[in-house]
Amino acid sequence: MQRDVWNGLRKYTPARIALGRAGGSLPSSEVLDFAWAHAEARDAVHARLDVEKLVGEIEVLGVKCLKLQSAAPDRISYVRRPDLGRRLSDRSKAELQKHSRSCDVALIVADGLSATAAHQQSPKLLAALLPMVKSNGLTISPICIVQNGRVAIQDEIGQLLGAKSAVILLGERPGLGTADSLGAYLVFAPKPGKTDADRNCVSNIREAGLPPTAAAGTIHYLLTEALRRKISGVNLKDERVSALNTESAKKISNA
Repeated sequence: MQRDVWNGLRKYTPARIALGRAGGSLPSSEVLDFAWAHAEARDAVHARLDVEKLVGEIEVLGVKCLKLQSAAPDRISYVRRPDLGRRLSDRSKAELQKHSRSCDVALIVADGLSATAAHQQSPKLLAALLPMVKSNGLTISPICIVQNGRVAIQDEIGQLLGAKSAVILLGERPGLGTADSLGAYLVFAPKPGKTDADRNCVSNIREAGLPPTAAAGTIHYLLTEALRRKISGVNLKDERVSALNTESAKKISNA
């Protein structure tokens, strides 16, 4: 097998570069690795969320959980009918109305397109995020655990809970080698009809991407700014980086 001149770069990225070759084909090890990653991605999409396990891992953080279900009755329906994953089942809607009360933020965990990511990342992220939110004196809803949920289900949940904002953590569409990637979406004044332009997204939350503890800091910043300025989505940016760059530029110019 001839080694690619880019081989030294492989240690810097999980991307499939410098794969080498065996004659006119890929080496068997690379073919098998690709097949493994593809199987992991497929399994993540079809995996069922273990709600009881997730509730147990989250409630040890000192919060209560509500177990909800989207209008998608099963995983196949969820994949084929995205619209069903964007709204609650009638039974879950009735259950949530019993807990309706005004709060600053509705926190939601859903399987999305990777129950694997929800299980692996959301408890770690919440462990870091909850103390930050509570330190600001913000009131939060019980953590809503949703089976077969998509991003926009946060709108209905947030409205029913009377929340000023909503944050949903859910598994992202898995790529090859990223079946454990979680996404977080924030929306101010949640209600049905909100669009993607109304939401802020923090993506690739996993140890090999944006670690959950670091993601918690970003979500907390966006959440506090959304509540303070009463905006979210394209109107709300993470201005910490630009502020840091401006300060660095001043120090260089004064040097």
